[in-house]
Amino acid sequence: MTIKEVQVPDIGDFASVDVTEILVKPGDAVKPEQSLITVESDKASMEIPSPAAGVVKELRVKVGDKVSEGSLVLLMELDADGATAAPAVSAPAQSATPVALAAPAAAVPVAAAPVTTASVAPLSPVVAAAASAPVAEAVTGAAPGSLPHASPSVRKFARELGVDLRQLQGSGPKGRIQQSDVQAYVKAVIAQGGTATAAVGAGAGGSLNLLPWPKVDFAKFGPIESKPLSRIKKLSGANLARNWVVIPHVTNNDEADITDLEAFRVALNQEQAKSGLKITMLAFLIKACVAALKKYPEMNSSLEGDNLVLKQYWHIGFAADTPNGLVVPVIRDADRKGVLELARETGALAAKAREGKLSPAEMQGGTFSISSLGGIGGTSFTPIINAPEVAILGVSRSAMKPVWNEDTQSFEPRLMLPLSLSYDHRVIDGAAGARFNAYLAQVLADFRRVLL
Repeated sequence: MTIKEVQVPDIGDFASVDVTEILVKPGDAVKPEQSLITVESDKASMEIPSPAAGVVKELRVKVGDKVSEGSLVLLMELDADGATAAPAVSAPAQSATPVALAAPAAAVPVAAAPVTTASVAPLSPVVAAAASAPVAEAVTGAAPGSLPHASPSVRKFARELGVDLRQLQGSGPKGRIQQSDVQAYVKAVIAQGGTATAAVGAGAGGSLNLLPWPKVDFAKFGPIESKPLSRIKKLSGANLARNWVVIPHVTNNDEADITDLEAFRVALNQEQAKSGLKITMLAFLIKACVAALKKYPEMNSSLEGDNLVLKQYWHIGFAADTPNGLVVPVIRDADRKGVLELARETGALAAKAREGKLSPAEMQGGTFSISSLGGIGGTSFTPIINAPEVAILGVSRSAMKPVWNEDTQSFEPRLMLPLSLSYDHRVIDGAAGARFNAYLAQVLADFRRVLL
């Protein structure tokens, strides 16, 4: 009899995650890749799979425990054949930018709501309001200069929110401050209309004198139903609030004539019918955005203090709508991939997102995001930037419009695609934003420009 210790595999940048569900019990026979437990961080929920076939002998974790890479999950008696599988982790992320899946011939791909969840790395952590005092290194009741009774990850979380840990009373063992304590404190500050300090990307802080949140007994006006927000909506909502408050957004609206491009897309789909590959407008948008980002590199940057980090790689995030909420898969090195490869990869990532099987690595490293509402409707909107990115493209539904043709001196029906570009005004001025959007429209109108 061979007993194997099953441990938490590499789960990316996540550490000290909560065990939220036990999916097996002693005596259960499991197969390779069968999910054993579910763990959850502030950014994602992940299932830890079995690396081999066997029988569960003893569980070493319980719901509520915190685990990291290498933590012992259970003891397993291996099957005689010793069938094993490579470790893998699947995770739906929180967070943020809409998706293009399949689309009708004259419309942009189906999408979710505007993003922000997060940077692509997954959407960035929550920030909203916090105490007016600067972030501190001490906790209520602790000796001056002592570290707060909280884990490094919680202290980092508090710093990102601008929360002074001296204001908190920990609910954990021996008064240890938990992440939930920080979140509850921020909610209380907002609800009470206290002074809020937003941790600005450039390192500065700003005070917002907020009025108290209105307290209303809605039931006295008629029937109501109270429904708790999902975990993803709580996290992404606070994330959106942080990005909206901290980043000075400007949105430039333009239109692209995609009449010829749409005809080309339809023709490609007919050619690829036997292969089963569905080419959506998203693949063309990604390719066009890379061309525009190369021409205007500040759009492919991040602000760090007084420095602008210009990235020499082009990883494009797109939002996927899933039963668990919005997630943002990332297409890495989009500049090195053709339209067919981009269509294949976006389709595969969107499918994994819907099934809750995205790995943390597949949601990290994004430099620019695309938020498409083309499959739903609308003429324009203001997508919220995914910090630490500095820009995001919103796409609405394309529509046939009469467009004046100077050569024929007449109006012609053309398929026009609305483009809504939100950018960080600390980094990008109005003229640069308008030029980027205008150039992107030119590329989409004549796709040969991607070769330039």
